[in-house]
This record gives sequence, structure tokens and C-alpha cells, in this order.
Amino acid sequence: MTPPKKKATAKKAVTKKAAGKKAAGEKPTGGAKRSAKKPEQPVAPVAPVAPAPPVAPAPPFEATPSPALDTADRERLLHGTHHDPHAVLGAHPAPGGVVFRALRPYARSVTVLVPSGDLRAELHDDGDGFFSGLLPLAEVPAYRLLVAYDGTTVETEDAYRFLPTLGDLDLHLIGEGRHEELWTVLGAHPTTHEGVPGTGFRVWAPNARGVRLAGTFNFWDGTGHPMRSLGSSGIWELFVPGIGEGELYKFDITRPDGSHTLRADPMARRTEVPPATSSIVHASHHEWGDGEWLARRAEIPVHEAPFSVYEVHLPSWRPGLTYRQLAEQLPAYVRDLGFTHVELMPVAEHPFGGSWGYQVTGFYAPTARLGTPDDFKYLVDALHRAGVGVLMDWVPAHFPRDDWALAEFDGRPLYEHEDPLRAAHPDWGTLEFDFGRREVRNFLVANASYWCEEFHVDGLRVDAVASMLYLDYSREHGQWTPNEHGGRENLDAVAFLQEMNATVYRRSPGVVTIAEESTAWDGVTRATHHPGPSGFGGLGFGLKWNMGWMHDSLQYMSHEPVHRRFHHHEMTFSMVYAYSENYVLPLSHDEVVHGKRSLVSKMPGDWWQQRADLRAYLAFMWAHPGKQLLFMGQEFAQGAEWSEAHGPDWWLLDPAYGAEADHRGVRDLVRDLNTVYRTAPALWQRDTDPAGFQWVVGDAAEDNVFAFLRYDAEGAPLLSVSNLSPVVRHDYRLGVPDDVPAWHEILNTDAERYGGSGVVGPDPVKPEPHSLHGRPASIRLTLPPLATVWLRPA
Repeated sequence: MTPPKKKATAKKAVTKKAAGKKAAGEKPTGGAKRSAKKPEQPVAPVAPVAPAPPVAPAPPFEATPSPALDTADRERLLHGTHHDPHAVLGAHPAPGGVVFRALRPYARSVTVLVPSGDLRAELHDDGDGFFSGLLPLAEVPAYRLLVAYDGTTVETEDAYRFLPTLGDLDLHLIGEGRHEELWTVLGAHPTTHEGVPGTGFRVWAPNARGVRLAGTFNFWDGTGHPMRSLGSSGIWELFVPGIGEGELYKFDITRPDGSHTLRADPMARRTEVPPATSSIVHASHHEWGDGEWLARRAEIPVHEAPFSVYEVHLPSWRPGLTYRQLAEQLPAYVRDLGFTHVELMPVAEHPFGGSWGYQVTGFYAPTARLGTPDDFKYLVDALHRAGVGVLMDWVPAHFPRDDWALAEFDGRPLYEHEDPLRAAHPDWGTLEFDFGRREVRNFLVANASYWCEEFHVDGLRVDAVASMLYLDYSREHGQWTPNEHGGRENLDAVAFLQEMNATVYRRSPGVVTIAEESTAWDGVTRATHHPGPSGFGGLGFGLKWNMGWMHDSLQYMSHEPVHRRFHHHEMTFSMVYAYSENYVLPLSHDEVVHGKRSLVSKMPGDWWQQRADLRAYLAFMWAHPGKQLLFMGQEFAQGAEWSEAHGPDWWLLDPAYGAEADHRGVRDLVRDLNTVYRTAPALWQRDTDPAGFQWVVGDAAEDNVFAFLRYDAEGAPLLSVSNLSPVVRHDYRLGVPDDVPAWHEILNTDAERYGGSGVVGPDPVKPEPHSLHGRPASIRLTLPPLATVWLRPA
């Protein structure tokens, strides 16, 4: 019930807000409105008089018993099933005055304070924590409550005298599933509401019979903080005055069957450090210093720019470092090695560290293991100021079943699909999102924008896209139901991915989305409004992981050189489909765990051959069309598999270690690969243009040789030659264009400084008028063993 306006003479009155009240997140307008004063009338001058003696304040009103609280209301409030507690609690006009009613469990007494009239009235104890009284007031005043407990007394505002903190437009957009800034309206937001500081809490729980707020401020007993339902939106809301940043909280949800569940906030922006699971009220105070980076981020499309990525598992890169400590080391290390970007995992909060962040419970909260959200912003800021872009692993495919998180959040399937066969992920024991529900889709689309806008992330690597796209993913016959057209495609997931990509690219220019997608789905990186042969528009990603290249090329490299001639196609087949999508060539964490061995350990032969193979392979990869991604530890040829428990074996680079030079040599090569790569547009400018690549010799299986030309936008070439046999090949002739007067080596993985045998070509090589490989001229090279050589026009 809305209290009426107070007369012009009353101070600090509680007033009804005008229609069109500002939505949460906007700057509040302050206190109550005052009535307009009457125009002043001219008066005759009078002689001065002596001041009147002070008037004694009026005696305090005595609260009389209020009308009895309806039994049903009383029971619903006590059991947490009341949808509109503000209609019962607080102050309301009634016959004979104003009824004040409070629900304060464990209180000894509750007193109403009316500062404007210097009034004070103790309410009657109605039992079960209810206090009420009728004051003979003409209308609802501004008031406070004085609540006495054993050993302490607290003066506070009454949470049930405030209007909702959420406006009609926000509720409409939420109901439509189109609120692109959902994080600004749902969750916990410290704010000043109607002139009073506090925190507004809002949660989506449409199936709940009631929702109460529990936290450190009420000793985790939500009885005294029931939330109100905002109609058909499914949103529950409560403004709690006097509490702010740092408070722990959860939602006490009454399920449809009457049972209770205590849930973390799905929109929480900060959480406790696992295994603790509470949400924390948070407001950001970070001041960004990366304006220059953001201003130029969108100057060149990602697929036409240099893009080499260093993948980092943050908790184990340097175990024990916080976000701020990482900011002192990681940017300098990545910049020194020449990578353009880092990809960070895990970022979003997750209960089990061994999941590497792939089972998320806090989609809007950076993991608290390494610090606060502002600490994470500090790390991103530091990377940007060092000239390094930031990508993050993003996991919208599924979520774990923890009973304090999203699973059956309000007592029924909500974020997951209501069909158990559609909800249960067959591989990971998790639950798949219901992409067909507009509020769930909104939760995820807004989440993608949230990381880009609030944390200035430059890209999202979207995990497990294939598991989202196919209804029969890892399911046997009879375990899935075809779509409305009889197909296996998950049409809801397709629509979600298209909406997510379109929204992110529209709102955050220069950001890139990258699909970890392992199938031949048509149009992963095609625009959403361009339908393909299948009839679907593209998914709208910027880049796609080339899982086929990764699998085939590693398979080839694992063979002994004497057998590689039988597997030559494993290195060349990628060029059959290289331009079907915009690709990233990934050597990720997935390839160096769970018995797969590290990269160098996959290579055959002795230690020298393994390192030579790795160096040759990395240079082949950096020259191949597509962007590059390398997981931490592989840049210095770590021999052991990665473990999140201890991270990379940095001791291999200790000068006191006998084989330190071997590992440093590989890292020096990676640095040089990135340095030359950045200065050679032929290696990145036309990654998605077939005219930027030409085979010189792709069928030299008996020699284990691969040679190809890359061209930049101006037609300037770069020649890459890989000899993946352990023998030196003298006078090896290759056809080349006849308009280049001479070629010179700009990189040779067999150089001694990298740990190679030193078979290098320091002198320029001139073409001879000897046609070969379909070209009018050719050059003769000495190919070093197990090595890749790059040459450019002299």
C-alpha cells in the first residue's frame, strides 16, 4: 500500500514516487519531494517583539494495539511463502491512524521513531517476532526503528517502507529476455535509494513460493527479510538499508513443495573463496588506465591482424600469486616472448579447482582464489598497458549440480532443460542450459557482454560448442529427440550463439569470439545473417579452433621420421579446408594432460631429436595459415605433463640446471617466431584468403619436406620450408617466383642458439632460370635436419 503525501509543513516525509521511476543502477534523486509552497502574500511592517519562550515538545504518542494481522499473512511470513511482505510490514494508513508492523526475530522490543515530530512509541510484542501498534497520525511519516536485542540496541531504517528498486522498463526487458545489461539490475547493488544508503537485492525465481534474504547482517536467518515478488517477471526484490560492500548473503528460497533451499546469487559479482559458497555484496572502485588500448583495439579486424596467443592457467602459472602479483610478472613475460594475447583460464568462479574452471557456479564473478573482482581488473589493465590482449575461457554449455548453485534453482528445472534427457550432459555429469528459455538465454548473452564491458576482456574462447549444437552429442539412439524438422541440430543453441555473437560484436567493437568446435558444422565463423547450404545463418564467431589440424599434425609428428612418408597427408590435408572458416591453430592445455604427454615428449627419438622436431613443428605452425595458440610450459619444452597442482617446471630455466640451455633455446625460438611473425604481414594478413597461400611442394613424401609461399596484401612473399627428416638435404631445389632477385634466411630452427646443429644459410640465395614446381625459376637450398627455414626477398 502506498503511503499518501505528507503536508508541506512536515519534514522528511515518505512520499509516493511519480510514475516512470528510475531503474536500479541510475543515480538516485535523493529524499522525498516537498509540496509546493503557497505564494507569499505582502504583509504590513510590524514593530520588533521579544522572542517567545521555548515551547515544550508534544508528549509522545502511545501506540495502541493495531488491528490483528491476518492469520494467513502471519503464517506465510513465518514460513517464507509471502509474495508481498511490503503490503503487511512497514507503515500503512488505517482507521484511527497509522499501523506500524515489524517482523524482527529475537528482538526484545521495537520502537518507532518519528524525527519530524520528536515522537517515539514502543510497539506491542505480538509474538513470533512480530511487533505492531497503531499511532494516531493523520498520515504515514518518515520514521526509523529502534530495535532492542539482548545486550544491544540498533537504530535503523525499515526495509519495508521503500518502493521497489526496479523499474517497469527493466522488468519488461527481463520478461522479454532482452535486457542486455542484466548485471546492472539483478544481483546485489549497493546504492542510495530514496535518500537512504543500502543494498538492493533482486533475483529471478519464478517457481518459488517465497524468497527471503539471509546473510551476515541477520545471522543467516532470513525470517525477518522476506522479499517481494514483482509480478509475472519472476523477480523478487528487497532494498535493505544500512548494509553495503563486503556483506555475505544467499537467497532462502521456498520451493513449490514448501521445502527450503539456500542458494548463492546467480548474478553475484563476488564470491567467497571456495570451498565457501556465499555471495558477497560488491561495488567496483577500479580506475582503468587502458584507454589507449581500447581506442585502437578495433582498428584492424582480428582475422587480418597478427594474433598469437599464450594460454595461461592462472592459479598454476606461478602458484601462490594473486591477481595483483601476477600483474607484476605475467605482462612482462608475455610481452618479452612477443605474444599478442593471453588466454586466461579459469576466470569465472567454480567450486572444484581440478575442473580448471570448466564447471562454473559463479558466471558473473571472477574466481576469488586469486583476489577480488577489482584485483582481476587490475591484471587485465596491466596486460593492456603492456600491449597484450586478454582472452578468457567462457563456458555457456553447462553447469554443475551443486545444490547451492543453479541446479533446480527455485525447486524446479529453471536454468536447465525441463526434459531430463535434454538437461543431463552425458560426458561430464553436469546440466545443460535450456537455451530455448528466453530468460536463460538473456542470462548468458548478458554474461558475454559483461566480461567484455566490465572487465575490458578482448575476446571469449567459447568452450564445448559442439556439445551445444547437436541434440545427439554423446547420446545413443533413443536418448535424444529430433528437432521440429526431424534433425539433430539444437535449434535453440544455434539461436543463442547467433544472438550472443551479434550482441557482443555490436556492443564491444574490436572484441573477438572464438569457438572451440570440433565438427564440420557449416558457417561457425560466417555472419549470422548469411545463410549457408544447410539453410542456417552463420553462428557469427570471429575465429574457430582448428581441431583437425591439431590432431592430424601432432599425429604426424609422433611418428618416427622413417615412417612419416606414409603419413604425409596428415600435414597437408588441413589446406583442403583451411579457408572454410577463420581458424586458430591450437596447441592447448587439453593436449598436454591426462596421459597425452607434453609437446616435446610426443616427439620421437632422443632428446636432441625431440627438441629439433618441436622447434621445426612450431615454426611450421607459425607459418601455416591461421592464428596461433600455445599453452604455458610448452614454450620452453617442458618434458612433463602439465599439472594444475604445480604448474610449469620453471626450474628447467635455472642456469644452475645442466640442461637449461636446451630449454632456453626453445624459448628463444618462440620469442623469435613471434618477433618475425609480427613484422611479416605475409604470415597473418591474408590468413583467411586463399590467394595468400601457394604450395611449392606439398607431395615430397619420400623426403619429408613441405614448402609453401605466403603472401601479404601487397603480394610480398615469404617462403617456408620444413625438412622433417633427420638428414641434411644438400642442393634441394625448389621452384620460386622469378620476380624476386634473391632470398635470404630470416629464421632457421637449426641455429645453434636454439640448440640446433648450426646448418644455416647466411648468404642470399639467387634464383636460377630453371623451371620447377610450375614456376619459371628455382633456388637450391641446404635443408637442415628436423628443421624449418623461413626466407624472404633479400
